[in-house]
Amino acid sequence: MAELQLVAESVLNSLSEVALVSALQAFQQPRCGNLRDPCLYSRRPMSTACPCGSGAPEAACCGPILAGAAAPTAVALMRSRYTAYVRGAIDHVIETHAAETRATVDRDAAARWSRDTQWIGLEILASSAGGPTDDEGVVEFVARGATRGTPFAQRERSRFRRVDGRWYYVDGVHVQEPLRRPAAPNRNDACPCGSGRKYKRCHGA
Repeated sequence: MAELQLVAESVLNSLSEVALVSALQAFQQPRCGNLRDPCLYSRRPMSTACPCGSGAPEAACCGPILAGAAAPTAVALMRSRYTAYVRGAIDHVIETHAAETRATVDRDAAARWSRDTQWIGLEILASSAGGPTDDEGVVEFVARGATRGTPFAQRERSRFRRVDGRWYYVDGVHVQEPLRRPAAPNRNDACPCGSGRKYKRCHGA
């Protein structure tokens, strides 16, 4: 009996050591505390389509911008702000507001809207300037979703400004005009998705 007791104690001690090692390994794993942490995007499949509707993988579209990279164009920033609402990355929404309008953002209300909305999609209707070498730009878009079951289509014409190499949202006005489909861009025009490439080499391919 004494020998059996010693064997049982040895097994229990081994199990305790295994559990302790497993717990330590789990604790040492990198954690993504918020949506701006780059490790969050490194864990997502590279093929995951970006919520902004560009057709590109999130890791090659809005993901790096939400993680802190500068948006190359006003359209790219607009897309990243939509994706921020989808992902609940409210810090990005606030930080990409122009300095003079940033204080007007209600963080709690924005977080609640983000959380309570089923986001359906973003459509870029038109853009003016807002390119990599511009300092100002205008983007017209429609964001669609349903908040607590109530559908909406928010159409807005937004102004953007580039300061020290980074684009910021300044303000916007709601557009009540009937929704029209924009004409397809010419093959040599910049692609409206905001990639910075020509249409024929992007979504016109």
